[in-house]
Amino acid sequence: MTHSNAEPPARASAAAAHRSTSVTIRVPAPLREYAGGAAELSLPATSVRAALEQLERHHPSLYRSVCDETGALRRHVNLFVNLANVRDRHGLDTALAPGDIVTILPAVSGG
Repeated sequence: MTHSNAEPPARASAAAAHRSTSVTIRVPAPLREYAGGAAELSLPATSVRAALEQLERHHPSLYRSVCDETGALRRHVNLFVNLANVRDRHGLDTALAPGDIVTILPAVSGG
């Protein structure tokens, strides 16, 4: 009987599924302290809503900076999937594909 260092099939397929559904969340500098200092987060999600649920689980302070207490996107925050604002697509139900980039963009004001 030979032993292999390869992952068991179930674990290997779970890891492949995670990679295949992974999207990147770009975190702006003012919010990075809520993401452990990360400029980008990689997580599995098939919709913007699912990505936000992942943020809520793993980075609750970042989530609260993006969404209000009802789970809606804060008025002063825009989310882009690649180059499209989710408000111009299907909102939080905007579908994500593997490799998509979700950019958190807080509104900037000044005078």
